[in-house]
Amino acid sequence: AFSHLAQIHPELTAFRRDLHANPELGFEEKYTAARVAEALRLCGVDEIHQGIGKTGVVGVIRGKKHASGRMIGLRADMDALPITEQGNCSWKSGKQGLMHACGHDGHTAMLVGAARYLAETRNFDGSAVLIFQPGEEGYAGAREMIQDGLFEQFPVESVYAMHNWPAMRQGTIGINSGAMMASADRIQINVTGKGGHAPHPHQTHHPALASAHLITAIQSIVSRNVRAIDAAVVSICAVQSGDLGAFSVTPGSATLVGTVRTFNPDVQNLVERRLGELCQAVGLAFGVTAQLQYERSYPATINTPDEALFAGDVAAELVGEAQVVRNMDPSMGAEDFSFMLQHKPGAYLRLG
Repeated sequence: AFSHLAQIHPELTAFRRDLHANPELGFEEKYTAARVAEALRLCGVDEIHQGIGKTGVVGVIRGKKHASGRMIGLRADMDALPITEQGNCSWKSGKQGLMHACGHDGHTAMLVGAARYLAETRNFDGSAVLIFQPGEEGYAGAREMIQDGLFEQFPVESVYAMHNWPAMRQGTIGINSGAMMASADRIQINVTGKGGHAPHPHQTHHPALASAHLITAIQSIVSRNVRAIDAAVVSICAVQSGDLGAFSVTPGSATLVGTVRTFNPDVQNLVERRLGELCQAVGLAFGVTAQLQYERSYPATINTPDEALFAGDVAAELVGEAQVVRNMDPSMGAEDFSFMLQHKPGAYLRLG
């Protein structure tokens, strides 16, 4: 396999760099999807399906034998981020303000490489389903593909994904048999008070003051309500209130925005409940209203034990057992591959 892939490595490098130079945001991956479909055709895959989940692409490769009827899914994400690239490489992003800063160009190239290898060798019994997914970066493209009939049209028995992980040594692979990524929830708290002239504070109900106490009180949720052996993050990441040019005007409102990260649905429910209770209590204490909007974005990414063991065994065959971390610490980041793992057994791996 390594000698086979070494021969096509320059082509895959050129392909990856082309994607990097032409980044596209979620559900705008028209160029990327077209390049993937063209590459799959050149690879000689048996089926190419475009437009699944708006801009998603699916390829199917049948093995030398397919009497077993088995079907395995391999997924790569394709979208970029709204980030300005600072580097000066010759394949630097050609679009101002857009960049493949999370390595999805690499993931896509890796799966195209897998497609070429599998299509040329076909040393397996069953079918490989290659899922090129749009919109991972906050657009829930995995959910969009599922709602568009992905698993009805391609009833895979399990599904696998891999993400680059610069924190790991090159050539190592990380996995565990449970939670790999946290759920990602968005919170917004709208604080409404009574504005007025700052020298007359008795005539106002200061929303920024209430917000300050609320931010402090929110820090108690993880430290005092969540069990010490359970993981959770509650962060207020942005606050807006008043006009910086109006130093003597008490504003009438404030807005707080942040995120909640958990692995366990019970902990997630607890955090949401406590946030609501603190908003109500602090609002009452300071004579303002604090309204919580809690949006559940991505669920936790939970590997299934059998598939995690299998993926780890395959990784060990490729790079050696010493290079495989089978008890990798989960990340509090989030990933919409979680939606696929809610429907199918599977595993999510890290590539150093």
